[in-house]
Amino acid sequence: MTTPYVRFQVEGPIATITLARAEKLNALDMPMIEALVEAADAIERSREIRCAIITGEGKAFCAGGDIAGWGALEPLDMWRVWTRLGHRAFDRLARLRVPLIAALSGHALGGGLELAATADIRVAEPQIKIGLPETGLGMVPGWSGTQRLVRRFGSQNVRHLSLTGELLSGEEAQHRGIVDEIVPQGTAFARALEIAKRVAERGPIAVSISKELINSAEGEETAAAVEGIAGALVSYTADLKEGVASFREKRTPTYSNT
Repeated sequence: MTTPYVRFQVEGPIATITLARAEKLNALDMPMIEALVEAADAIERSREIRCAIITGEGKAFCAGGDIAGWGALEPLDMWRVWTRLGHRAFDRLARLRVPLIAALSGHALGGGLELAATADIRVAEPQIKIGLPETGLGMVPGWSGTQRLVRRFGSQNVRHLSLTGELLSGEEAQHRGIVDEIVPQGTAFARALEIAKRVAERGPIAVSISKELINSAEGEETAAAVEGIAGALVSYTADLKEGVASFREKRTPTYSNT
């Protein structure tokens, strides 16, 4: 990783991404965002990894973007660098080939909630707080808080959180469908690991394709899903083999429609 504040570990078929900047409530700076991209790339390159967990140390899962990281940026740099890099990292995580589980043992605020929304399953502890406080700083959610969060949590939930700045408890977030499961304090990671192990026991190709189809249904990556699955289907055909062979042999192909 490019920073000690993000740890990436693989044990068997399960990868774990840990935000380890507890003294700053795991607020994301530029190197941490770049490290999230690195972690996503490492997961994509591995055939052994079948599920991933993302979590944070200390009192927060993630308190969002580090104000020191973006507060002094010029407006165009905010667009060119900060927002675009954050989108790149979060899109990579949301579109991972394998399922991603968020273990929320601490607060998920602003960009932290946007990061949690990249996961397929969210396990939370009751003491945490969840919210979108950006408008209280004169900012707007910038890492797909008004887009992916709406698709995954519903527009009314996001409207309420963003416009009012209200913070929800873990139980309130579960009631609103923002987190999937509430577990006793101190057990979020253990429960996430239990779910990850169960996922890892299932057919990995079927799991990956199911995830891609679900993502497509909610508009996450429709073009990539349709073309990827179509390409895989065509690769099994005799016609493709004949087309490649005829190209190499510089002859007219004879297709069998099989």
